[in-house]
Amino acid sequence: MLPIKTLTRIALPAAIALGLSACAPAPFKADVSRFAVPLPAPAGQTFAVVAENPRLAGGLEFGTYANEVAEELQKLGYTRAASPESADMLVRLDYRVDGGRERVRTSPGVGGFGGFGPWGPWGPWGGWGGWGGGWGFGFNDPFFGGPDVRSYTIYTSGVDVKIDRRVDGVRLFEGKAEAVSRSNRLPRLVPNLVDALFTDFPGNSGETVRITIRDDEKTVRPVD
Repeated sequence: MLPIKTLTRIALPAAIALGLSACAPAPFKADVSRFAVPLPAPAGQTFAVVAENPRLAGGLEFGTYANEVAEELQKLGYTRAASPESADMLVRLDYRVDGGRERVRTSPGVGGFGGFGPWGPWGPWGGWGGWGGGWGFGFNDPFFGGPDVRSYTIYTSGVDVKIDRRVDGVRLFEGKAEAVSRSNRLPRLVPNLVDALFTDFPGNSGETVRITIRDDEKTVRPVD
């Protein structure tokens, strides 16, 4: 049997690694659906971002998110107009997050550490201090105990973008991005949703794709 000092050197780094991996930021995932007629190729056309919901118009929050959309369109080569009245295209923006719902998740203990592997009470390294002793690996230990049961709130957020030709109101594009996450903070969610919506813009009309945004890359795959 390995001495306690050796076991401590093995166990603590493992516990720390597990803790760090649990705290690592998860990638942002959004389901994106888009419908479009052939958009005019950028050739000096102008656009203005307006609120689909009149209650949002003129607000500082809306202005922040409108700038996010405008930046994406400017990257594509379109020009932001001085006012909606002078724009070639009107970009109608809406965003939302619901009130949340509870989710309960049960997961087993970390493989082998919950009691039956080498760290469990029947393994060669389990049960420091015996069944009723002090802290040790095995059943009910603070790191590798039994099933992990957690209850938390998840929220569904979304961004809708519609693009109309201003002169006659013809609809050129409709798109929406939706995500389920543990955050309900729109200042964090909306920029990610806009980023997802404009990934591979305008996309294939009628297709829904899952956009995964990481710090260093994006992935796009069709939704089954």
